Amino acid sequence: MNRLTGKVSSMAEMITWIRQTPELMSQVTYWHTIKPRDAKSAPFPHGLHQGVVEALRAKGIEQLYTHQAESYEAVMQGKHIVTVTPTASGKTMCYNLPVLQSVLQDDSARSLYLFPTKALAQDQVAELQEMVQVIGADIKTHTYDGDTPPSVRQAIRNAGHIVVTNPDMLHSAILPHHTKWVKLFENIKYVVIDEVHSYRGVFGSHVANVIRRLKRICQFYGSQPQFICASATIENPLEHAERLIGEKAVLIDNNGAPSGEKHFVFYNPPVVNEQLGIRKSSVLETRKLAGHLLRNGIQTIVFARSRVRVELLLTYLLDLVKHELGPKSIRGYRGGYLPKLRREIEQGLRNGDIRGVVSTNALELGIDIGQLQACVLNGYPGTIASTWQQSGRAGRRQESSITFLVASSNPLDQYIIQNPRYFFERPPERALIHPDNLIILVDHIKCAAYELPFEEGELFGDETLVEILQFLTEQQILHHVKSRWYWMDQSFPAHDISLRSAAQENFVIIDTTDGTRVIGEVDRFSAPTMIHEEAIYIHEGIQYQVEKLDYEEKKAYVREVNVDYYTDASMAIQLKVLHVHKEEHGAGLIRQFGDVTINAIPTIFKKIRLRTHENIGSGPIRLPEEELHTSSYWFTFDEEMARGNSKNDLQFALLGIANVLVHIAPLYLMCDPRDIRVVPQVKAIHNQLPTIFFYDSYPGGVGLSERLYEVHGTLLQQARELIHQCTCLSGCPACVGPIEEVGILGKQLALDLLQRLVEHP
Repeated sequence: MNRLTGKVSSMAEMITWIRQTPELMSQVTYWHTIKPRDAKSAPFPHGLHQGVVEALRAKGIEQLYTHQAESYEAVMQGKHIVTVTPTASGKTMCYNLPVLQSVLQDDSARSLYLFPTKALAQDQVAELQEMVQVIGADIKTHTYDGDTPPSVRQAIRNAGHIVVTNPDMLHSAILPHHTKWVKLFENIKYVVIDEVHSYRGVFGSHVANVIRRLKRICQFYGSQPQFICASATIENPLEHAERLIGEKAVLIDNNGAPSGEKHFVFYNPPVVNEQLGIRKSSVLETRKLAGHLLRNGIQTIVFARSRVRVELLLTYLLDLVKHELGPKSIRGYRGGYLPKLRREIEQGLRNGDIRGVVSTNALELGIDIGQLQACVLNGYPGTIASTWQQSGRAGRRQESSITFLVASSNPLDQYIIQNPRYFFERPPERALIHPDNLIILVDHIKCAAYELPFEEGELFGDETLVEILQFLTEQQILHHVKSRWYWMDQSFPAHDISLRSAAQENFVIIDTTDGTRVIGEVDRFSAPTMIHEEAIYIHEGIQYQVEKLDYEEKKAYVREVNVDYYTDASMAIQLKVLHVHKEEHGAGLIRQFGDVTINAIPTIFKKIRLRTHENIGSGPIRLPEEELHTSSYWFTFDEEMARGNSKNDLQFALLGIANVLVHIAPLYLMCDPRDIRVVPQVKAIHNQLPTIFFYDSYPGGVGLSERLYEVHGTLLQQARELIHQCTCLSGCPACVGPIEEVGILGKQLALDLLQRLVEHP
């Protein structure tokens, strides 16, 4: 440490200073150190074009990492591949090398790159173009998205060697107009799908069908592209990639990239009210930690889960360090920022002008921002995979780095922070998709029929289509002549189908703050809880209040607000079991998985304060009933287990267990907590016994509840541990829920019921 300034001069000194500061270490629940790793290299592959070799050498690259060399060799052997390595390990090279090689060998060769976001696509194009310039070849690389000017679009269609786009654009602008893209589809050699782990749930199920349509069109034009996939670390990368592309692939996970020593620190804010289980604000503790790092010259990234927190933390940190570092040295980064501003911030991070950035998960994906030295996570990002992605933003290859995970009062945060072994010792979550969900499948069969007529006996994925094609013919959407089905409807199907939701008839959200503009849409089944009147709707991190919901016209009118609460709606739900697919009898209970129908009517909404999660008000919701057919997992306590509890006590116990389970269920599902819903019933309609139901909140289900059925025992065990370890007296937001919800004995009743299950012979 510098005696004159009192500041540390290196990351190693900073780590020593933190370890010697009792005020910080008293809140550290776990400190995990990952040893540095040397690079594992391989020589340039035999036959790699000299122009590519020279371009690599110009960048100071004399050898490839092992995973890059293996990927190249597997692609050259004609295999579909999925490369899985951590953040900043050079995955881009795994697909750029074979693609550049193909164009340099054959000028007519074409490739299609798919990225989940426009920002990531722009970033990757810049890197590719830089390399092409060094090679000195005429390789045309262009981004084709909503921002591409019409004058440029025709040139890309006719002459683009590498077309870079996103799934939404492929679905609505390229595949339906394939006759304009003949050069691409006749000569397509590679389809690159980056960030494969982000294609999951409803979005991933849609994208798998878009890939089916792409392959169908390629086949029509006589081409058969190879798929090159890249993914962050998830539990089932090969299985997931194969389901997405509908082909057998090869897994490449021999990571050869070097990394410096990494320190991962779990930090739990101090308890300020033991009885209610309320902790000090995670935002204030994040500010304190990031402030220490920034003041000592450590380049730092702070991740927050919402726009409100990003702006709050940015304000606090600017206030802390403006005199020492200057007002432009710390910036925010989130959805809603204009592309020009984003590029400026990315450049500032790369060249070191910007010392700190506060971001939503917009910077989690592989956008090039250089390598920072420290990362502070305000709250658990929701999945192990995302946490490693965000943490991976810190850590120059030869230097030490540190990541702080600052927990909130949320039960999931508290579970992770108190169970470090769970986080460090188990693989990240499974990515789940269900491409054959009937609603999603029918949508894409319509799109595919518009693109090309269906032949008798033709498969779409693994599905034979006769029944669906007959149904669409009866609806006068298709016309059946001899052995073919032709599109005959007046509409353009892709226009009405969003890849981000499962249901049609989406509600449109109109911002009336300054004029009127459409800012988004919500599917019909989520609308009653998300955009009822007076709801706080968050879009691209910005808070809006719903002023009016026109249910008939399916329009919600919103106005921008700045409030310190969010809303959570309660639904009166009637749930009927339609069919049981799987069941298992265990100690004291029966667990089942099957189809259910949900009749839901929203009743009231609560206003819940940000950070503390306390209830600060409520209001009624007046909307009609909605019906949903979906898949569900449920478990029923037998009569002996339920005996001895009054109906009231049983209700509090079930509600407490359900509150815990719905928060820890996402540990096993790469999904938003809203994608899975829980319903506790003291007397279930189908068996008159106490039952807790989980159901997918999308029509037909996307595999979430089935996964929970499989991990049932572990779920209950973890729920018991979480309640047992919580330091509150009678229940709190970090375990079974607040006392006003579960009663003064709610915590003990839930724990007793779970304990009896474990002890049941």
